[in-house]
Amino acid sequence: MNRRIALIPAIALSLGGAAPQPSPDGMRLDLIIANGRVIAGDDARPRIADIGIAGDRIVFVGTRPRGVTAARIIDARGLDVTPGLIDPHTHSGPDALAADPDRRALPNHLLQGVTSIAIGNDGGGSTDLAGLFARLAANPTGPNVASFAGFGEIRLNVVGERDRPPAGVEVRRMQALTLRAMCDGALGLSTGLYYAPQSYAKTNEVALLARIAGRHGGIYETHLRDEGSSSIGLMAAIDEAISIARIGGLPLHIAHIKALGADVQGTAPKVIAHIDAARKGGLRITADQYPWEASSTALAAAIVPRWAQDGGAGAMVERLKAMTPRLRADMAEQLRIRGGPNAILMVGGAQKGQRLDAIARAWKLDPLDAAARLLIAEPAAFIASFNMAQSDIDAFARQPWVVGSSDATGGHPRRMGSFARRWRLFVREKKLMSDVAFVQRSSTLTARILGIRDRGVLAPGKFADIAIFDPATYAERATYDAPDLPSVGVAYVIVNGRVAVDRGRLTGTLAGRPLPKPRQPGWKCPA
Repeated sequence: MNRRIALIPAIALSLGGAAPQPSPDGMRLDLIIANGRVIAGDDARPRIADIGIAGDRIVFVGTRPRGVTAARIIDARGLDVTPGLIDPHTHSGPDALAADPDRRALPNHLLQGVTSIAIGNDGGGSTDLAGLFARLAANPTGPNVASFAGFGEIRLNVVGERDRPPAGVEVRRMQALTLRAMCDGALGLSTGLYYAPQSYAKTNEVALLARIAGRHGGIYETHLRDEGSSSIGLMAAIDEAISIARIGGLPLHIAHIKALGADVQGTAPKVIAHIDAARKGGLRITADQYPWEASSTALAAAIVPRWAQDGGAGAMVERLKAMTPRLRADMAEQLRIRGGPNAILMVGGAQKGQRLDAIARAWKLDPLDAAARLLIAEPAAFIASFNMAQSDIDAFARQPWVVGSSDATGGHPRRMGSFARRWRLFVREKKLMSDVAFVQRSSTLTARILGIRDRGVLAPGKFADIAIFDPATYAERATYDAPDLPSVGVAYVIVNGRVAVDRGRLTGTLAGRPLPKPRQPGWKCPA
C-alpha cells in the first residue's frame, strides 16, 4: 500500500490536537498550503494554518506534522485560504459542454475562486442527466458541475410551446421524466415560471413534479413567476413557491432574489419578513443573490406579454409585425415596470452596448416600435435591465439564508465578477457581512442547500477544493461597458487537489468532475 495514503487517517486526527509522530521515514504529500489565513467554512475564527493535500483530499488543517513534506509547497502568507466557492445558479451549461477545452475551463468561475457550479437553472435542465454527466466525465471542466432537472425542458418535451394544461397521460410522462432525472443525479427540480412556455403551467402542475423531486431528496429551485409587478406580483409569486414546496414536501430555494421594477423597489424588508415567517413555521427556505443593480434576460421576456408568446418565437414575431392596440398597451405597461427605455441596455447583436431610447432616436421610432423591430430581427435578443434599488440589494445580502450566485450570462458583468464584487462591496467596503459569513454564504451553506457532499469546508477527509486570494485586492473588474474583464485578486485555485489557477493565471488543468446527487436507500428508481 502507498505509505502516503496509508497514513492519512493518522494525520487527520491531528486537527485540533497534537500532531502524531510520523513514521521514521517521514511522509510526502502532493501539496501543502503554508502560512495562509484559513477561513475554514465553519464558525471558527480565521487562523494562520497549513493545509496538507494527498490526491484529491485534504489530509490535515492546522500545524504541519513533523517530518511531513510535499511535492509542492504554496506559501500563502498574507492571503486568505477558503473552501472553493460554489455557484448555485449559472447558465454555464453550454460552456461546460463545449468541444473547446478553453471554454470548458470556465475561467469566469475559476478566476473568482469558484470550484463548483450548478447548471440547469430557471427550468432549463436537461431531460437526460445520465447523458449529461457522462459527457462531463469524458470531457472534464475547470470547476465541478452539478445540475438540476428542468421543469421547462420537461414541459417543452411533452406539451410544447402552447398555452394549455397537460392531459393526464402527459402529466404522467412529465412525472416519469422528473423521476428519471432525480434517479440520475439531479439536485432537484428547477423552474422559470416567469418565462413562456413555463408561465403557462398552473401551480398544481408544478407541484406534482416537485413532489417527485422531494421524494428523492431534491430541492425546489425557482425563478419566481413574478419578481415585481409584471403578472401576479412579487408577494403572490413567493406564496406560490411556498405552496409548491409544501405540497411537494421539499425545501424551497428562490433564485436570484430581488425586488424588480418601479412598483416594488424598496419592498425588500417586507419580502424578508414574509419569508422569515414561513421559515419560523418550519419550511426550509433559502435564496441566492447576485450583487448588481441590473438584471439580465431576454428582451421578449422583459416586455412582451406571455399571451403574445403562445406558440413560440415565430408566432410572437407575427404578432409583433401586426402590433395590435392590445399588444402595444401591454408592452407599454411592461416597459414602464422596467423603468422605461433608458433602463434597457442591449447586450448582444448589432446594437450591443446601446440603450433602447438611444436606438429609438437613431431610428426615429417610438421605443415600442424600436423594440418590436429588434425582436422581429432577433427574437432571442438579450438585455441588461436597470431596475433594482441598492437598498433592496443590501437588505437581501444581510440575510443569513441568502447565498452568493452569479446567474452567469453573456454580456452582463455578473458572469465575470459576482463573487469578487460581493467580497469587495459587502465585506471590504460596506461591511454588511464578515469574512467568515462570506465564506459560509458562498460555499458552506451553498453545499448544504444543494446536497453536495464533502465540499464547502476545509477539514480532513474533505475534497481539496480551495480558493486562495488577497483580501485587499479581490474585486471585480467587469462593468456594463466592459462585461468580459476577469476578476482580480485570486492567486491560487485548487480543484480536486489539482492546481487550476497558479499565481493568478489559469494552468489549463481541467480537474472538475460531474457531481450527480447520490441515490439514497429506499429510492424507487426505474431500471
